Amino acid sequence: MIRPTLALLLAGSALIGAFSSLPADAAKTVAARATTTAPGLDIPQIARERFGNDAAWYVNRIPFFESADPKIDAVYYYRWQIYRAHQRDLGEKGYVTTEFADDVPWQRDPYASLNDASGFHITEGRWLRDRRFVSNYVDFMYEGGNDRHFSDYMADSVWQKYLVDGDKAAVTQHLAVMRHIQGLWEDHYDWSKRLYWVEPLLDATEYTVSSIDASGGKDGFTGGQAFRPSINSYMAANARAIAHIAALAGKPALEQQYDAEAKGLAARMNADLWNPRLGHYTDRFQVDNAHVHYWDFIRNRELVGYLPWMFDLAPDDATHAAAWSHLLDAKSLAGEHGMRTAEASYEYYMRQYRYEGTARECQWNGPVWPYQTTQVLEGMINLLDHYHDHGPVTRSTFMDLLRQYTALHYQGDRLDLEEDYDPATGKPIVGLARSHHYFHSGYNDLILSGLVGIRPRADNVLEVNPLLPDATDPQALGWFRVVDVPYHGHLVGVTWDADGRRYGRKGLTVTVDGREVAHRDALARIEVPLARKAAPPVTGEIDRAVQLVRGQYPLASASSGTEPENLHDAIDGRLWFFPELPNGWNSAPGTAPQWYAVDFGKPVTLSAAELAFFDDGKGYAVPADASLEYRDARDGAWHPLGKANPLANGVTRVTFPARTVTQIRVTMTPTNGKAIRLAEFKALSER
Repeated sequence: MIRPTLALLLAGSALIGAFSSLPADAAKTVAARATTTAPGLDIPQIARERFGNDAAWYVNRIPFFESADPKIDAVYYYRWQIYRAHQRDLGEKGYVTTEFADDVPWQRDPYASLNDASGFHITEGRWLRDRRFVSNYVDFMYEGGNDRHFSDYMADSVWQKYLVDGDKAAVTQHLAVMRHIQGLWEDHYDWSKRLYWVEPLLDATEYTVSSIDASGGKDGFTGGQAFRPSINSYMAANARAIAHIAALAGKPALEQQYDAEAKGLAARMNADLWNPRLGHYTDRFQVDNAHVHYWDFIRNRELVGYLPWMFDLAPDDATHAAAWSHLLDAKSLAGEHGMRTAEASYEYYMRQYRYEGTARECQWNGPVWPYQTTQVLEGMINLLDHYHDHGPVTRSTFMDLLRQYTALHYQGDRLDLEEDYDPATGKPIVGLARSHHYFHSGYNDLILSGLVGIRPRADNVLEVNPLLPDATDPQALGWFRVVDVPYHGHLVGVTWDADGRRYGRKGLTVTVDGREVAHRDALARIEVPLARKAAPPVTGEIDRAVQLVRGQYPLASASSGTEPENLHDAIDGRLWFFPELPNGWNSAPGTAPQWYAVDFGKPVTLSAAELAFFDDGKGYAVPADASLEYRDARDGAWHPLGKANPLANGVTRVTFPARTVTQIRVTMTPTNGKAIRLAEFKALSER
């Protein structure tokens, strides 16, 4: 099912302004507007419990959520911690979202960006009230940051962001670059087949059926170029998004051009990548060698075959819907602890080819990957929400697989999402130092657009359709509540209570800006007219202390721990408090006072500083006190700026009248002789 065109949606939105303009069944769901404010959640308390001393970062940024499933709740808030940890401050350029918390050799230097997971980064970040992070990231990627290191569906995800924030200027300003990037992919276009092909490694999925078989079963890290459901889904979705954005920009000829491109590519994918023998979308070889032949189908099903549903590109019929049976088949793609990336009958299923020393490396010949698990669950949400033929998939199926995915985030009682997992045990496979708290997937978008069921739209309608099974189902969820969800310039809340015992009222309730706008006694789709308001402006300070390139200004110095990498790590623009990922400047232990200084190499005007200290209750402790000083070019002396009461595993902010300085430093008194870890030192000026 193809999503409605933007022109159709905008035409419909002109009619919305009264309940009578909605379809009859939807109009019945709308209750009279309440005159009282609906009760909310105790946000400060939840923030303290979930985030400790770092709670202040989250309170006015994230939607707050609770449900009858404590594991879903815990992972929901953990995923916001992952999001926060992967916001790298680039200084003047603002923020980018990283895939790995720390540097990896294949990132785009010096920014540490990678484009393969950009779709997840954007669709997760679109739900933040503070739009700075995702907006900065999109601007960065379209101002030279997207080097096409991997395939991606960035234009589509930027359109999905627009459906939430409604910021027309933010999305239309990148139209020309979106078109340019779309055109660059012609270097992976087969004009005779009119389909895109890609090497699986460039698709961020090394060791697939196509790449392994193209090597004769000997390897599969590179090679195996194929016409894949992934790249063709991405390119069709990107073309459709460009068409929508062109319509917003008032360019009807461009809209028609890219709409035709999207529809044509989708039609060819459905005709040529649907494998009738396997009843599944599969690769066809683009490579031709002694082992495989051009245009032949690969011989086994892979999880990538569900991507057409993620983008509403698969036909709505029984033949295609039956493909979902393979996802539920223990002999095919259904692992005991997660979705297999290749089915169990594949000759080289789970054969380990690649190692980092003795540690196993990443492969896609069967292991569970949160990346594709998220994509499949997004496709399942679409299937259940607006396809007529669901095949074997039910709402119970969705909740079961969502809970299975939720469980992957746990290692015992500890939350730590890694790269890939053994489908038989649910244990991490790779487990390298880089793997902890990996941001290569989504989760909170599944909660907000699937479980809660907020379905973002381009018109002036708020639509809510929670994908929960009936109360008697084993996968039922008895209650949930979410508040402070940004949507079209408003703050939306959704509450579900199956029997009224949790919140004092049975049914599904929707609020906008704290006021009830709709209620039903049972689970059902709700649509209410909602006039959009301007999205809050994107604001923020500039961190003048960020050192993107080691050895260049700003330069750090310290009283101890003066190794270059140690000094760099406190001004690298990264901030988290995960003990598995040490990062920051580490002082020597002892009782002597310590200091850490930043030389900007030029005069800069500052008005605030932020200090983040890591405390593990063992070898590192937050200092007993901290004082800020500055130096300017006039006398070369250090002068006081202010004092701080340092927080452990949180951010201590010090503000002062704007002042032009050349250097800044913090002096600290150790606690009980323990070492100090300064996770990040920010020196801030107004943008």
